[in-house]
Amino acid sequence: MTTIDTHAHLDQLENLDQALREAVQAGVEAIVAVSMDLNSCRKNLEIKKKTQYPLIALAMGMHPAEANRAKVSRCLALIHEHAGELAAIGEIGLDFWYKWVRKDQAKKDEQREVFRAFLEAAKELDLPAVIHSRGVWRECLETAQRIGVCKAVFHWYSGPIDVLSDILKEGYYISTTPSLAYSPQSQEAIRHAPIEQTLIETDSPVFFQAQRDEEGFQAGPKDVVKTLKAYCVLKDLDEEKAVAILNQNARTFFRIDN
Repeated sequence: MTTIDTHAHLDQLENLDQALREAVQAGVEAIVAVSMDLNSCRKNLEIKKKTQYPLIALAMGMHPAEANRAKVSRCLALIHEHAGELAAIGEIGLDFWYKWVRKDQAKKDEQREVFRAFLEAAKELDLPAVIHSRGVWRECLETAQRIGVCKAVFHWYSGPIDVLSDILKEGYYISTTPSLAYSPQSQEAIRHAPIEQTLIETDSPVFFQAQRDEEGFQAGPKDVVKTLKAYCVLKDLDEEKAVAILNQNARTFFRIDN
């Protein structure tokens, strides 16, 4: 049984070679490497060029935490230069929960401007968008709809069910992480989302911990298997049948070759 990790920050892993070896040993056949900013895009491009297996599908974009209108044009230029090598635009989106953004209208407006610029690129290049929407779920959806993005995944969705319903009606996807094993918000979202519009991921190298006094783990791409297992427990599905559908979702969404 093989799996696909649809969201990992490979450029942030301390020991990439080891992480990739462990992923292969765990049966991970492909990884979508998402980017945070211009430097991250460049690093992931090099990782893709150097990695034979597992297959690396590349996403380029600017994370809301790194939103910087002064750097957008250079990042977009790199995206257009390598458009034929890309599987998606991302990670992009909005997040007003950061302390330095919460009460700063200028920072919020900068995030909005940057988000729109990358959504326009996704539409122009006919690439799916990987959307970070924490705390701004409705606005992220409405912005993607207004621009006319055809394909999008709301990464690690944990927002309101009414917004989720509209995401699904639009034909967009959501993804989930190992947090599914313990997070009520993640669990509620996945209960309502059909498997045909779901992707599984790790968001490596995020640290997952159910409770502060419990032992956690720093995720690597190999841990997409934990996401799969949590998904199948919650949905009461056979692992092999579920992973066949989830893998096909990933291949179709990101145009990943077998």
